[in-house]
Amino acid sequence: MKIKKAIVAVAGSGTRFLPVTKSMPKEMLPIIDKPIIQLIVEELVEAGIEDIIMVTKWDKKPLEDHFDYNWALANELKRAGKIELLEKVKKIADMANFIYVRQKGAYGNGTPILSAASLVQNEPFIYCYGDDLVKSKSSFTKQMVKDYEKNGNLLMGVQEIPQKDVVRYGVVKLAKNTMRLEGIVEKPAVDKTPSNYAVFGRFILNQKIIDILKNTPLGKGSELWLTDAIEKYVKKGGEFYAKKVENGEWLTTGDPLNYLKAVLKYALDRDDIGPEIIKYFK
Repeated sequence: MKIKKAIVAVAGSGTRFLPVTKSMPKEMLPIIDKPIIQLIVEELVEAGIEDIIMVTKWDKKPLEDHFDYNWALANELKRAGKIELLEKVKKIADMANFIYVRQKGAYGNGTPILSAASLVQNEPFIYCYGDDLVKSKSSFTKQMVKDYEKNGNLLMGVQEIPQKDVVRYGVVKLAKNTMRLEGIVEKPAVDKTPSNYAVFGRFILNQKIIDILKNTPLGKGSELWLTDAIEKYVKKGGEFYAKKVENGEWLTTGDPLNYLKAVLKYALDRDDIGPEIIKYFK
């Protein structure tokens, strides 16, 4: 089946960014002039995704408004003759069909999937974390979809990291000389890590994973973990593969330091401001 739907987890509170996230969703923090969430949506749309299901909570209205039409702003831009800006703003709402679902249930990265499960019943879908960017020449989601269409395998995004950093991430254990998943180790010791590939927030999943998630007990921190369900799937004989980013890199924006690094990387690529940024830092 063609993958046409994506679930995006955006129900987090962004406590590491307080006080700015007291009144603004962390996914709306700007990467220069686009919010984080818009860059994720653009990546999905480039991959052919038509329905984008945002799993939200009560304070995410600014995010929903961003992907809606703003007629007052449109009229103001039209009167001012700012046609290029007008088209740019109108285009945002036309990118995809946006669906909003409130998250219910336990904490954990498996809960958003169950909250939206009825909307992706019996079909493959993309699952994304709302604070993970992948800066690449072609959409990483598109790279994953191409692999899925070719091989039919479920996938998770991974990136090679320095060995000293494995203690901060979930790390995959792979079958010898392949990218086939054998397990996932959360925050392994440096001398016991099964690989240097960290898992990040891009997955291709299906109904089998949802069914396992429904029967997965709460794990570490009394949270529902997607990785626990994936491990069960693999142990039952299911095939799941790790997928590296081609011509690009994963950039997390989940904390202030990495967020600022991501902003800088995007800024340096901009012809209009990149050279001035380099000059300023020198």
